[in-house]
Amino acid sequence: MRILMVGLDAAGKTTILYKFKLGEVVTTIPTIGFNVETVEYKNISFTVWDVGGQDKIRTLWKHYFQNTQGMN
Repeated sequence: MRILMVGLDAAGKTTILYKFKLGEVVTTIPTIGFNVETVEYKNISFTVWDVGGQDKIRTLWKHYFQNTQGMN
């Protein structure tokens, strides 16, 4: 299942992603482009796309929606 995380810069998308993946809060830097991680939960595998939120990147968000089953 593919999950897409989009939102304004410094909103906490990457922090949430790695809290799900690692079970702990990690120090992050601004996402340039995107991060993709596989997260397992109750025997379900999620591919989570964390897309940067800077103003210049927002125009590209529409290209990530295809084949997405969930958004955050």
